[in-house]
Amino acid sequence: VDFDLILEHIKDLNSLVGEGSSQVEQTLRGARLRRAEPLPVTLYRDGITVGQHGAFRPYQHPATQQCLQDIMDGYFPSELQPRYPDGV
Repeated sequence: VDFDLILEHIKDLNSLVGEGSSQVEQTLRGARLRRAEPLPVTLYRDGITVGQHGAFRPYQHPATQQCLQDIMDGYFPSELQPRYPDGV
């Protein structure tokens, strides 16, 4: 597993969504700036976790391979679509 290449692709995806930027959120009294919640991806020698409390998944697992392939292809992991139907 080429960790440097995976991290480079994740940084590219982060820049697409404006990492560190704020969005305007409507409130009852007007509006406020809100930062998007980060979705941590943790890489280990033998697998990954996705999300704050994500389960450990070995690299050999088909879902892990699909997740990493999506990232390497320049896409957000397709497994996130049900959780974020309007986008990340």
